Amino acid sequence: MRGMMKRNDRLPPGQHLTERFPTLHYGKVPAFDPSTWDFRVWGEVEEPVVWTWDEVMALPRVQLTLDLHCVTTWSKLDMLWEGISLRQLIDEGFIKPRPAARFVVQHADQGYTTNLPLDVMLQDNFLLATHYDGQPLTPEHGYPLRGVTGAIPGRDDLKDVYLWKGAKWLRGLEFLSADQLGFWEANGYSNEADIWKQQRFSR
Repeated sequence: MRGMMKRNDRLPPGQHLTERFPTLHYGKVPAFDPSTWDFRVWGEVEEPVVWTWDEVMALPRVQLTLDLHCVTTWSKLDMLWEGISLRQLIDEGFIKPRPAARFVVQHADQGYTTNLPLDVMLQDNFLLATHYDGQPLTPEHGYPLRGVTGAIPGRDDLKDVYLWKGAKWLRGLEFLSADQLGFWEANGYSNEADIWKQQRFSR
């Protein structure tokens, strides 16, 4: 968290503003077939879940305006996103974590993973996103579903992390009692990824 100090500057240290929305990812853009695609929730939950694409789209939806900050130093402000709040899914009983659940690994197509504490993913600034700027995500930006972590201006109570902490082409959430490093975290990127502390790399 940024602490109690109020920040008027929305641009974290070491970042530069862009009007573009750069596309950065590891590996190829996967194909999407709605007839075979599914989304899984497992691990430290009372009941594992498997949803079809139609079932995912029928879940409660929210809109968020976020500032996104990439570890490669670009930032884009006031981005309108639409999707699913993990906190709402838990509050409404769609997902029931066990008391031992403290971390979540996001599993994406092609074996990509990234990890976050559960309490961070339950914040208002984490979204399972399907739309950006009123349109479905493009394939390059994670269609049909991606995790998004961003900053909400004026919300100093939220931990803000770099963009890679939300996985593109998301296929499942694994709830864990102990932390487990994701792909970039295991390859030298910071496990904390706090944008205001410039926690970009672990070494």
